[in-house]
Amino acid sequence: MLNEVAEGVWVRQSEWVWTNSIVVRTDDGLVLIDPGITGAELAALADDLEGLDAPIVAGFSTHPHWDHLLWHERFGDPPRYATTAGSEFATETAELQREGAKEEGGPDIPFELIALTTPLPADGGPIPGELIEHNAHAPGHAAIYLEDRGVLLAADMFSDVLIPLLDSRQENQLDAYEEAFELLQEAANQAEVMVPGHGSVARGSGVADRLAADRAYVKALREGTEPADPRLEIDWMSGPHQGNLNQIR
Repeated sequence: MLNEVAEGVWVRQSEWVWTNSIVVRTDDGLVLIDPGITGAELAALADDLEGLDAPIVAGFSTHPHWDHLLWHERFGDPPRYATTAGSEFATETAELQREGAKEEGGPDIPFELIALTTPLPADGGPIPGELIEHNAHAPGHAAIYLEDRGVLLAADMFSDVLIPLLDSRQENQLDAYEEAFELLQEAANQAEVMVPGHGSVARGSGVADRLAADRAYVKALREGTEPADPRLEIDWMSGPHQGNLNQIR
């Protein structure tokens, strides 16, 4: 079910890797961000949205990974946006994104609707708040800071269950992450609520704690030391961590 985490901001969490679908109410209607994951969950999200009694005016994909490029026919056909770099990469890799969804997400996902994004207009179009773009984790990765509501939508950063995951298709990912931390620092300092792409919502001082945890992990990679990170205690996180180590070596 949808949980309102701040005024006009709702989150629905999938069972698949604790993925968060986000809904933001604007003056014109609802903006749907990274809906997911399975077909049944997308249909349940559509049921929830009907209860908000407002049209879906836009979709937004925070970055071009299949679990953030999904859609459902019941959401209608509003424009689905991403950053220019994110949209271009999603289009170029659309078939790979659909294959990834089939392998990991299950057979009931609407595969034909994956990765159908268009570049966001320069003025931000219907997307509320400040867009903070960087290249950590994926090309054109975007967070959204809703200053008027004190909410940071951090996409695949600042998770309490996932470590920073370096993008194997981009060089200098440690630099990209450190640059992203600097870009996100002010919003993280001011936000009262932070919604990651995966994991639980952080509040108050917990927002800064999440940023500090990601910084410490990347710093350890930079220095060649083993991170003291409780997220690595999750059994299947050892594989992604080893992938990070292999990449920087």
